[in-house]
Amino acid sequence: MPARCSLFESFSDEKLQEALKILKARETVYPKATVLKNALQPLSSFGLVLEGAVQVTMTDLDGEEMLLAYVPPGNTFGESLCFLRRNAPIIITAQSGTRLMWLDCKALREPPASPLQQELQSRFTAMLARRTLNMNDRIQILSRKSIREKLNAYFTVCVRDAGSMTFAVPFDRAGMAAYLGTDRSALCRELSRMRQEGLLKYDKNHFTLHLQQTMIPVPDMMDPA
Repeated sequence: MPARCSLFESFSDEKLQEALKILKARETVYPKATVLKNALQPLSSFGLVLEGAVQVTMTDLDGEEMLLAYVPPGNTFGESLCFLRRNAPIIITAQSGTRLMWLDCKALREPPASPLQQELQSRFTAMLARRTLNMNDRIQILSRKSIREKLNAYFTVCVRDAGSMTFAVPFDRAGMAAYLGTDRSALCRELSRMRQEGLLKYDKNHFTLHLQQTMIPVPDMMDPA
């Protein structure tokens, strides 16, 4: 399962085990709703989701909870905070029964003592760069004014990542509303209108767009460079 992470992709079993030793990997299982990090707690290691999922949220000044990230298996969280040894007012929660691998950042900061450690540092840097591009996508989505514009911008990203007009989103309606920064009931009404207009069809979290013209062109999201 760790091999699904870009940090270890294409590693042989022997190389993977050596990499896990360098990063002092340790596995832990958490029941649903376990708080992995509260708003005041620093992260000494970053996490790789092996099974289940993790949710990263933040409470704004009005007391509203905002979903920052949904982390499925094969993905990581907390890398930047761990690497920089900084805290942030975010809450990280096990979304379901979750098995995590915690990875230590120390070997990613210090001068490399082996070619493998140097490779891990290069891969880690590339992983942080991809995370920056993903955050750019999120900013573009949240900057849209209407719910339909937010949906169209979000679906643009989904189609790009899936390579298909049919895709699944990792949220229920409440989670999707939180991710888009809008009200759940209003989101459901807009999705229903779009379906009635023949722009898309959906079943729970599976969507199919009928026409590419349903999406707002977002050049900086499609080509961040």
